[in-house]
Amino acid sequence: MNIRYVYPEYEVVRNQSRCITCRICEQQCSNSVHSYDKDANIMVADDEKCVNCQRCVALCPTRALKVVKSDCRLSENANWSDKTIKEIYKQAESGGVLLSSMGTPKNYPVYFDKILINASQVTNPSIDPLREPMETKVFLGKKPSFAERDENGNLINNLPPQIELSLPVMFSAMSYGSISYNAHKSLAMAAEELGICYNTGEGGLHEDFYAYGKNTIVQVASGRFGVHENYLNAGAAIEIKIGQGAKPGIGGHLPGTKIVGDVSKTRMIPEGSDAISPAPHHDIYSIEDLRQLVYSLKETTEYKKPIIVKVAAVHNIAAIASGIARSGADIIAIDGFRGGTGAAPTRIRDNVGIPIELALASVDSRLRDEGIRNNVSLIAGGSIRSAADVVKAIALGADACYCATAPLLALGCHLCGSCQTGKCNWGIATQNPELVARLDPQTGSKRLVNLMNAWKREIKEMMGGMGINSIEALRGNRLMLRGIGLNEKELEILGISHAGQ
Repeated sequence: MNIRYVYPEYEVVRNQSRCITCRICEQQCSNSVHSYDKDANIMVADDEKCVNCQRCVALCPTRALKVVKSDCRLSENANWSDKTIKEIYKQAESGGVLLSSMGTPKNYPVYFDKILINASQVTNPSIDPLREPMETKVFLGKKPSFAERDENGNLINNLPPQIELSLPVMFSAMSYGSISYNAHKSLAMAAEELGICYNTGEGGLHEDFYAYGKNTIVQVASGRFGVHENYLNAGAAIEIKIGQGAKPGIGGHLPGTKIVGDVSKTRMIPEGSDAISPAPHHDIYSIEDLRQLVYSLKETTEYKKPIIVKVAAVHNIAAIASGIARSGADIIAIDGFRGGTGAAPTRIRDNVGIPIELALASVDSRLRDEGIRNNVSLIAGGSIRSAADVVKAIALGADACYCATAPLLALGCHLCGSCQTGKCNWGIATQNPELVARLDPQTGSKRLVNLMNAWKREIKEMMGGMGINSIEALRGNRLMLRGIGLNEKELEILGISHAGQ
């Protein structure tokens, strides 16, 4: 007899008086949770297969369904939680590494939630963003230390290549393969309409999306999937991915089940083969090696595109960023440990890395102290959830922010955490044609545009309340921030005062 040590995490509750056995739940569930019992003429559910994606709940025409978290608990104590015991049972059964999607669910401090924004009152009046100019446009890239003029006194444009954004937010890296064609198209269309950028991730660029090149950041990861000259010249910038916040020091892995059709063609690898990116770049073992790759990419693109280096937020991030700033890179992207992922080893996701708030503040301070802050722009990522997080990140020193989970939520993601299975019921993290078709790119793009426009209005309102009329004036302006419930060391690293001071 096969003993089930772990009770299902979720339970499907069906109101039989409302259920009309239309079988929509059965048709819509890619996990085969629902089925029709012909003899009893009722719908039944296999709770063990449910991932709580809420697709059945959303589409049930009579509201007969809901999914609830199971209240069945194991015997636990402060040291051995229900979750810890269940994970041991799973590993004892499978002998494998635990994999998880999305960001860490652990109850670590979220420093954005412990930072408050100052507001202008009498001596420094606020600004009305509806009636007064408010600049949200930003330029990412190296900035010259001085202005040059010709013999007639006219300014000479000595600005290196820049990324121009209508607001300081971009869609972060999500590869074609980890997410669907329709999800990528939604991101690309929205980025073009908004005047911002989206990132290809390490999966190459589908030939249909070259048309969105001016709003595309192409990524070069250790696996070099889909990397060729045309790809490098297609985007507005090139990003060298060293690490990501959800799994610092770990490479990428896309299962062979997702390497099908155009994904295989775009990545330039055989169908059905696992796409494995090594943890290190085997041509980068020092800042000098990184510099060589940076300038190889600049040569390939005739010095017309800024080069980004993306790293995970780790304990010596300030020293790492200092080295990157001297490597010739134009932009540094720092990804905090709460960042999302399609799949990561659970132990790495939940225990490695540091929060983006502390990493960003320490990097900005280090670069300013060394007099090289203008050598690079800084992009902050790792669970940017709202316009307030964007404003706080910029005041801590960022030039712009990456976000990925929030856009996925806008597309319909329900954080069920099963991206790695390829069975996404919302058509996002899947390559199954029937599931992919559930996400309409036109509708998805519109929802993304709505989200970003809402954030843009909120950013303007918050800046106006501070008496600030441009992102440039907000950048690194930590005088506008106050901490609450933070200790002295945390306040010191963040470079802010406590509320009331």
